[in-house]
Amino acid sequence: MDLIHADKNRKEIQALLGADIDIDLNDLKDFRISIPRDAWEPVFEYGGFIYEPNSEVGGCIGRIFTDTSMNVIKVCGYTWRGMLNNKAIVPPSGQTHKRMSGDLNRILRDLIEPVFDGVFVVSSALTGVTLTNYQFDRYVTLLSGINKMLKSVSYKLHIKYQQGDREPGYVFIEAVPVVDYSGQIELSQDSRLDFVMTDIKDGYNHMIVCGKGELEMRNVIHLYAWPDGSIKKTKYYTGINEREYIYENTSTETDEVESKAREAFAKVMNHQEFKMSAETLELDVQIGDIVGGRDYLTGIYAAKPIANIILTTDEESGLIEREYQLEGEGD
Repeated sequence: MDLIHADKNRKEIQALLGADIDIDLNDLKDFRISIPRDAWEPVFEYGGFIYEPNSEVGGCIGRIFTDTSMNVIKVCGYTWRGMLNNKAIVPPSGQTHKRMSGDLNRILRDLIEPVFDGVFVVSSALTGVTLTNYQFDRYVTLLSGINKMLKSVSYKLHIKYQQGDREPGYVFIEAVPVVDYSGQIELSQDSRLDFVMTDIKDGYNHMIVCGKGELEMRNVIHLYAWPDGSIKKTKYYTGINEREYIYENTSTETDEVESKAREAFAKVMNHQEFKMSAETLELDVQIGDIVGGRDYLTGIYAAKPIANIILTTDEESGLIEREYQLEGEGD
C-alpha cells in the first residue's frame, strides 16, 4: 500500500513507508497510523491528510496520540466517510424535511461540495437515474441520508482520492450501481473462507407500533410480515403462528414513526444472519456490493452487502490485511 501524507493544502509531503495502519472505513470511520518514535518528524499537522491514491483509503488528521512509555506515536483522524458523517442534512427554514430532485450525482454535488471547500469533488457525469422530490429524514447525518437515498435505487457511494497532474488532489465522489456478486460467485468452504450463518424462522411477524399520545389518543400502527419478507398492513400469520412484538417510539415525529418501525421490524422478523471473516477476497468488492455464501452441509444460503472494510498491518509479516464486514454484523 502506497500511503501518502499531505499537508492541510493537500500538498504531498512524504510516503509513509513501513508505518503500521489500522483503518476502519465505514464503522468507526477513522484511521490510526503508528509512527516509530525514532522515525518521527514534526511535519504532521492537524488538518493534514493521509491517503492511498485511487482508493477510498484516507482521511483528515485530527488527533495525535503519544505515550512516552511506548515506542510509537499514533496519528489519527476521520476517514472520508467519517467526514461526511460529521455533517448534517437539516430541513430548510419553515419546512419539515429537506427534499431534492435531479440526477443522483447532481444531488450529491449540491449536498457535498458547498460544505467541503474543494476537498470533495462530485462527478459531473450523469448517472441516468433521476429522483423527483426525494424526501430525506429529519436531521440525519449527511452520510446516512446519502446512503439511504442511493440504496433506494440500488446505487452506492464510490469514493477515491484522485491525484491530478497538478496539486492539490481531491476526494472524488460519484454514485455508481451496486454490484451483486452473489449471482456470479458463491463463497463456500471451497473458497477457504470462514463464515457464520443463522437462518431465523421464528421471528416476529406482527409489530404493534406505539407512537406519541396518551391512552386512546395514542398513535398506534399495526405492521405485518409476510412469507416473502415484505411488510404490509394486512395480516398473514394467525393463531399459533402469529408472534407479536411491541415497539414503542415516543421520540420520533408521528409522520416518521412508521419508517423507523419498519427498520426495527426488519431486525426481529424472519431473516438470515450472515457474517464473514476473511483476510482477502479474490474480488474487487466495495462497500455496498453484495456477496453470497452457502453452507453445503445444511443447505443454508444468504447474500448481504459489504458494510465495512478494515485494513490493518499484520504484526509478523508486515503485510496489509483486509477484513470485510457484512451489513448487520455490527448490530
